[in-house]
Amino acid sequence: MKELEALPLDAATRASPDRIRPVLVGYIDAADEVWRRAVLRASIAPLHRPQPELSMALPFPSDEPFLRGYYAPLLAECDADNLPVSGELPKDLNGWLYRNGPNPQFAPRGPYHWFAGDGMLHAFHVENGRVAYRNRWVRTPKWELEHAEREGLSGAFGNPRYSDPRIVELGSTLANTNVVWHGGRLLALEEAHAPFEVDPVTLASKGSWNYGGRLAGPMTAHPKIDADGEMVFFGYAATGRYTPEVALHVADKDGRLVRSDMLAAPFPSMVHDFVVTRDWIVLPIFPLTGSMERAQTGRPPYAWEPELGTHVALIPRRGSVADARWFRGDPSYVFHPMNAYDTPDGKVVCDMMQYPVAPLFPLPDGRPSTDAPPSACLVRWTLDPNGGTERYDEQPLDDHPGEFPRLDERYTGRPYRHGYFQAGAVTDAEGRLASRSGIAHIDHASGRVALWRPGPEDRCGEPIFVPRRPDAAEGDGYLLSVIFRAETQCSDLAVFDATDVAAGPIALAHLSHRVPAGFHGNWRNAG
Repeated sequence: MKELEALPLDAATRASPDRIRPVLVGYIDAADEVWRRAVLRASIAPLHRPQPELSMALPFPSDEPFLRGYYAPLLAECDADNLPVSGELPKDLNGWLYRNGPNPQFAPRGPYHWFAGDGMLHAFHVENGRVAYRNRWVRTPKWELEHAEREGLSGAFGNPRYSDPRIVELGSTLANTNVVWHGGRLLALEEAHAPFEVDPVTLASKGSWNYGGRLAGPMTAHPKIDADGEMVFFGYAATGRYTPEVALHVADKDGRLVRSDMLAAPFPSMVHDFVVTRDWIVLPIFPLTGSMERAQTGRPPYAWEPELGTHVALIPRRGSVADARWFRGDPSYVFHPMNAYDTPDGKVVCDMMQYPVAPLFPLPDGRPSTDAPPSACLVRWTLDPNGGTERYDEQPLDDHPGEFPRLDERYTGRPYRHGYFQAGAVTDAEGRLASRSGIAHIDHASGRVALWRPGPEDRCGEPIFVPRRPDAAEGDGYLLSVIFRAETQCSDLAVFDATDVAAGPIALAHLSHRVPAGFHGNWRNAG
């Protein structure tokens, strides 16, 4: 890694994949050795310490809204081969719905953050009108060490102020944000580390995956897979925690890493998601900043600094970061875009679920950034690489509070008509918007939004589109969402006809327990 750090910043950012790769591979080899030694020390150390009688696991704090109710962890793994079904499941719906989310194994150290729980996968296998279910924790090195010690050892985001030194040394992923199928592998993802592979049927953990030693550093939880199967992804803080560099990568349809590049961002930022089009990679840098100095002195590791504004890099997919164009916008934050595409006149359109202020994060001094949790609405950015302005245009598309926008993924990076989102404020655990949940379908051709809401205290998860057939028209298929039922404290897998969302689910598969508030998932067809 010292060799990479020694490169002048402008040279490092323009380095070709062939120039970067030997440095990164050397870093991987060194990191693997550090990891192996850390695991050995972590496994041996308990044997050489005085061993008091093991205590009971501590209760989860009762005053943390993201550890109560719908957000409370599920402390059991189970298999259910035949879920009861209401309605009739479509016979042409055959495959697996995978879903991931934070589910802490033990009470945390220090202040808890919703993003900091261990990953738990939930898998629904749908076949011939029947549904089987399985859930498993992702058994990362962090999870394994805490399981052996029978207590939580980590602060949120691995904050060294609260974390056991063994946890810090492990540098383990949480693998709690997304789960994707690509190149014949099922990968559990979170944005600060490499992917973690799991078995697609049993959900058994298989270990970290670094593309055969070609990936160094973190990988976003939101890779983009285009119609040809090529996967584009990035990793922020690419040269160390809270650093401004962002690594860009491309994997071919068979899962081989074929391109790596390094971009210098204007400041260290939490870059959760991005978009791609046929011709461009669009990488937003929002003023949600990271700081090691803050983390080490007890202040927020990530904080909202609106005076820095929003910066957006437009990078050619077939070029390099040396050809990047930078655009500016007002301070805002986007966890999740819906889609992006190129227009016939050369502009780039990005549909974003945008917050005016980053939710869940304070100001640098720890004060709240807003009086009440902000909500996001769908907006459209237009960037013109051929124009004379360095600002992007922004126009509202819809005023429903929402999150977790999705689309018919066959149209990723292409002009599209149909979009879907969870209509509600998922980042507001207990406020006035907390129970405003639902599933929404926006028709971009007409601007109309069709909306379905469950019971007043029920919660809908991210809607995931499944085409009726591989050659079905855009939007002709099903929407799948996991719905929490407040009255029974259980959850259902809901299946909607995507062409008539407002009519409600056409079928429900019923679990006998609650699936906690989670983040993202994806569908994998059978066969």
